[in-house]
Amino acid sequence: MIPKNVRIKNNELPDAPGVYLMKDAKGHVIYVGKATSLKRRVSSYFQKAHDARIDEMVSLIRNIDYIERPTALEALILEANLIKYYWPKYNIRSKDHKSFLYLVITKEEYPRPLLIRGKDLEVDANKQYKAIFGPYTSPKALRSALDLVRKVFSWTTCTPGMKRPCFYYHLKQCPGVCIGAADKKAYQKTIRDLIRFFEGKKDGLLKSYRREMVKASNENRFEEAAAYRNKIFFLEHIKDVAILKKEDIDVDKIKPGEGTVNLFGRIEGYDISNISGTSTVASMVVFEQGAPAKAEYRKFKIRSVNGPDDVAAMREALTRRFRNTWTLPDLLLIDGGKGQVNIANFVVRELGYGIPVIGIAKGPTRKKVELVCDEKHLDLCKLCEQYKDLLVQVRDEAHRFAIAYHRKVRSKKLIDPNA
Repeated sequence: MIPKNVRIKNNELPDAPGVYLMKDAKGHVIYVGKATSLKRRVSSYFQKAHDARIDEMVSLIRNIDYIERPTALEALILEANLIKYYWPKYNIRSKDHKSFLYLVITKEEYPRPLLIRGKDLEVDANKQYKAIFGPYTSPKALRSALDLVRKVFSWTTCTPGMKRPCFYYHLKQCPGVCIGAADKKAYQKTIRDLIRFFEGKKDGLLKSYRREMVKASNENRFEEAAAYRNKIFFLEHIKDVAILKKEDIDVDKIKPGEGTVNLFGRIEGYDISNISGTSTVASMVVFEQGAPAKAEYRKFKIRSVNGPDDVAAMREALTRRFRNTWTLPDLLLIDGGKGQVNIANFVVRELGYGIPVIGIAKGPTRKKVELVCDEKHLDLCKLCEQYKDLLVQVRDEAHRFAIAYHRKVRSKKLIDPNA
């Protein structure tokens, strides 16, 4: 409970993303932080045991101000801008300011966004960079944010003159600077828009994009109008679970009997795909810090199961998975109901692992989102209800990956029945 001698803006904290400002008796800002839920995060300072630095800070708090933002991503950006403005005492004491991370935009023919530590910023940094943003207190959150907005602002980290297109070119997240395919004028506009976004000017960007969309449509440039429409939709519906960080939430861990659950650690998602029990395959996808880690994905051609038996196929896939020395997950997410969840629990317990398992029952149209836990771990479902969006993303990605592999295996069998 927050002490009576601490005044709160509007006498309450909203359960919404934003930035909070802790002030002392003289009204000085002594700490700035971001939160996915201002109510939960700020309250946690007065409910938990902390280290000496935080306890000292909490004892000085007399006023709490906050600024709501629509998304955690915008809270991350605002937090950095406010830290740079106020340079609060307890933000700086928590870390050597030279070790903070900064986002810089280079001054080049094709500018690049780069992440640089404070100690590596030169004295004449303003001469080297078009823009400098930061300091950012959470490197993982910043990297996740950049990966997210790259879908709208398709920049490059390449230099011209490469023989082959980079990985992001194939994802349509690099305009082809690497192979000389980028339009220089259009690319520079993208960088200007990226700078505006990290200045916190999303509303201005949306207004500009709406105007450009209408203009392009009126001039029959329908492909360009559609591109603006897609950018507008993305910015208005940012799904930024990847920005969430463990320390932003005071309910991110639970003890369901064995081990702990870190929803922003490593989640492995599994799905089985077959047609009438033929060409059965399993997929394994990995999310880390709320974002896909595609280099960690794995696929299994099921060998021991004849006919349509998804439970047996899941058992084989998981057994083979745990024979390997890959990093152990914090949570197993199974695309399936009680049968698949029960067999997954059986496998991990038989092998001596205390890894929590949760399933998502999909229903015939795949639109059903019902979390499935075993009877011993019902508290796990209560926790995960709060993060359904993230878990559905993992489920859908596992399904997509399984279907793609199944089609590949089936196509080979059409050509060679012994494949």
